[in-house]
Amino acid sequence: MSYKAHHERSIQDPDGFWGEQAQLIHWEKPYQSVLNYANPPFAKWFEGGLTNLCYNAIDRHLKERANQTALVAVSTETNIEKTYTYQELYEEVNRIAAILKANGVKKGDRVLIYMPMIAEACFAMLACVRIGAIHSVVFGGFASHSLASRIDDAKPKMIITAEAGMRGGKAVPYKPLLDEAITLATSKPEKVLVVNRGLVDYTPIAGRDLDYATERQKHLNDIVPIEWVDSTHPSYILYTSGTTGKPKGVQRDTGGYTVALASTMNHIFCGKPGETMFCTSDIGWVVGHSYIIYAPLIHGMATILYEGTPLRPDAGIWWQLVEKYKVSVMFSAPTAVRVLKKQDPAFLSKYDLSSLRALFLAGEPLDEPTASWIHDAIQKPIVDNYWQTETGWPMLAIQRGVEVMPHKFGSPGVPSFGYNLKLLDDATTAELGPDQKGVIAIEGPLPPGCMQTVWGDDKRFVSTYWETIPGKTIYSTFDWGIKDKDGYFFILGRTDDVINVAGHRLGTREIEESLSSHSNISEVAVVGIEDKLKGQVAIGFAIPKDASNVASLEAELMKTVDQQLGAIARPARVYIVTALPKTRSGKIVRRALQAVAEGRDPGDISTMEDQTVLAQIKQIIEQNPNKS
Repeated sequence: MSYKAHHERSIQDPDGFWGEQAQLIHWEKPYQSVLNYANPPFAKWFEGGLTNLCYNAIDRHLKERANQTALVAVSTETNIEKTYTYQELYEEVNRIAAILKANGVKKGDRVLIYMPMIAEACFAMLACVRIGAIHSVVFGGFASHSLASRIDDAKPKMIITAEAGMRGGKAVPYKPLLDEAITLATSKPEKVLVVNRGLVDYTPIAGRDLDYATERQKHLNDIVPIEWVDSTHPSYILYTSGTTGKPKGVQRDTGGYTVALASTMNHIFCGKPGETMFCTSDIGWVVGHSYIIYAPLIHGMATILYEGTPLRPDAGIWWQLVEKYKVSVMFSAPTAVRVLKKQDPAFLSKYDLSSLRALFLAGEPLDEPTASWIHDAIQKPIVDNYWQTETGWPMLAIQRGVEVMPHKFGSPGVPSFGYNLKLLDDATTAELGPDQKGVIAIEGPLPPGCMQTVWGDDKRFVSTYWETIPGKTIYSTFDWGIKDKDGYFFILGRTDDVINVAGHRLGTREIEESLSSHSNISEVAVVGIEDKLKGQVAIGFAIPKDASNVASLEAELMKTVDQQLGAIARPARVYIVTALPKTRSGKIVRRALQAVAEGRDPGDISTMEDQTVLAQIKQIIEQNPNKS
């Protein structure tokens, strides 16, 4: 079937299309309807069907794959590397499930997981869904105040943590941050289960804290029965940034999510049961949930859980793992590739990558120079894709398992099956044609696997996502985009990252693309700042490949933008810097750059990997003030 016919069927006949995809997973009881959309925009998928996410990820494979590798936990921080078969993973998950049940956790209860990238984090997530509990994984980089707000919103009965993580060879204590967060929170958990890695000393709180090793020993041989849940039962809550200070909990269902992930492994990622998938994300983010933990296991693959940086012990570590474990599908982020771009290129040809069929990149827009560079370096297909925490899986991608379609560097591809994507004029709401810039939106219903609602706040779900485009009940992605005559989309940046310069609307993404095309630029970020004359102006921050001669670099970059986008898009300044502020998972913190450029307090910077970077940039700005 052609891509076009495949996609059209998914939109025109969702019952038929998704009914077929639903056969990819186990149903303990058949569903009564494929789609119930009687109450838009709330879609209920496979209502009445009983299933379980853990059963589909582990138990159903035991007959054929008990001795096959399921999980590879690698830490280049602690130099520990361990593999778990499906049978061993089943046993470890049952042990944590038994601990949860012994401490009163039951179906519908929330369990907050605040952990580094260790095997026990995977066990904990799967144990929760095994018993019908709802997990909420909070990224380990969050500080106490942010963690407390999530505790208060989710109201977990139990929290699972580790005493510390490690980053760059240094221990990062988790337990003191969690203790402070619980002190700040109004809703206190009954118990805290602590995995003691022996990295730092910590003081257990009597009556509340449980030692994981001790509890595990009590339940070594326990087998916990599967809790069969309705397809619409929430599997997890994952918090994402909102326009207000209150955290926004994306609530995911069970059956629809399982079906969606299973279908993506066939149609997008094209992994095969028995092979290995390596996703370099963190479990604190949606990519980690979907493509480290759940999708590979649902599909009968092995998955690699990696604690460390792409440069430790050297820039060849990821490719060494590809060779060692014969990785066939790899998923990373453009930022990580840009980091590798600065290293010795010999690392990219040192290892045998013959098992690797494709490298998928997502999390932020992938610029053409970066895509071309990594493609030339490893000689593998580079598959850009675009999605959000809210969608749970790619909404734009080349569906390689449906039809072999050409890749276009700079584009994440075409709409994925199930997504009725529209490009709308933000003023008139009219649907736009090729090469016209508009807001990317999804006409309801959202396909299986997307968010059900905002946890505990249906009104916020509707007002945030479905009422921002006047006169239409349509889901806004809050991203600008264009599409070409072939239907390929190109992402131009967030609608809230649009700069209005003297009445002209400019996407920061477009300016970043232009600056990135300069031969001496390895990485760049652009933000809009207030300007008394023009309303806003663009400010760029650029890292050069060769810092030995940058005297004329800013002028050259201005000229590049002039030539490519016109003088109206020229930044007021392009500051030459040595680093950009990033989270531990590699995302550039643009709000902090904007604040520093405007002379404001950047606010909470606890999620940044290196908090000294902002101070360095502030000093550069003060020494080279804006000339506009």
